[in-house]
Amino acid sequence: MHVPGLIERKRDGGTLSADEIAAIVGGYVRGDVPDYQMAALAMAIFFRGMDDAETTALTVQMRDSGDVFDWPDGTPPKVDKHSTGGVGDKVSLVLAPLLACEGVWVPMISGRGLGFTGGTLDKLESIPGFRVNLPWPEMLAQLESVGCFIAGQTDNLCPADKKLYALRDVTGTVASLPLIVASIMSKKLAESLDRLVLDVKFGRGAFMRKHEDAEKLAAAMVAVGRASGVETTALLNPMNQPLGLTAGNALEVAECVEVLQGGGPEDLVELTLDLAVPLVSVSRENLRRRLQDGSAWEKFTAMVAAQGGDVSVLETMRELHRAPVITEITAPRAGELTRLDALEIGRFCVELGAGRAKAGDAVDFAVGVECLRKEGGQVAAGEPVLRVHSRAEIDAAAVGARLLGVD
Repeated sequence: MHVPGLIERKRDGGTLSADEIAAIVGGYVRGDVPDYQMAALAMAIFFRGMDDAETTALTVQMRDSGDVFDWPDGTPPKVDKHSTGGVGDKVSLVLAPLLACEGVWVPMISGRGLGFTGGTLDKLESIPGFRVNLPWPEMLAQLESVGCFIAGQTDNLCPADKKLYALRDVTGTVASLPLIVASIMSKKLAESLDRLVLDVKFGRGAFMRKHEDAEKLAAAMVAVGRASGVETTALLNPMNQPLGLTAGNALEVAECVEVLQGGGPEDLVELTLDLAVPLVSVSRENLRRRLQDGSAWEKFTAMVAAQGGDVSVLETMRELHRAPVITEITAPRAGELTRLDALEIGRFCVELGAGRAKAGDAVDFAVGVECLRKEGGQVAAGEPVLRVHSRAEIDAAAVGARLLGVD
């Protein structure tokens, strides 16, 4: 394999064969292909792109660079979802136990927050004792006993993705569509799923700001999933304001408890149902009943207990992680609330300590932002619109102007 020749071909707009992609990925993981050559190839892909066959081949090779789940014969269908990220996006905590009520297995591999989007694992770790690092035998045993788990990526799951992502992060190639698709889909395909649903966000608080860019990403991921034998569907959802009413780890867990007990904000409930329907063979109303009759709540508590979490505190998460300073942000004047800026709320949560500015930063479970109103609602002058949970006093007027987009 002559790597410079392959880089030149891609640089000049040519295509790479599946065998050539396999040789490059394998060589990179082994260390035979150095970082500088992989960086050059990533940049060539950034500018020239990849066709569907190349993108699928890259995804499969990244999947096969490490462990791939090998399910015993006769086990239930395996299903999962992936979200491209957002502010207040806590769907996984409700969706996994809800799906498990229907007899499918949900092997949900999730991630931590970085930047302005929150991470599922960080939210779950606000539950005392909850373990996100599970060995394979424990994952399988929990699926057999509960039907779902939510855990972090194991050390040998898609090592090519870990290595390539770190390189992309420092070479300005993160925004390459084929590389995004291969990164996301390799990890989901490593779960050996039967069905996958993709929640692709667009808007102010999303990685893809434009609807048409989100459509392209969704189409590319669906194509790779289906080419790999997984029944894959995608839904496009706006992320201009936070999902639900909270952004912040313990606050979001408390909100999920409300949904699992039959309440919670309508937008969170409806999106959860939207994502559940393509994955199971039951009606939307049957799924809604699972949230209302305690079935999904029972599954959630079983999952928490199985992963070492303290079930006794689930209904008191707000009290357990109570921030020392709680400040209400009020409407400066009467009228329609036209803007709850998801991006600024997400960034502000990171500044409070709810998220990470860089990998390795500690996360404060107690802090965050609570939305007392949502976009489109009428508010009176002086009416509370946001509630900020923080460690120190804040300038309410300045924060309000930033998050609401008003003076």
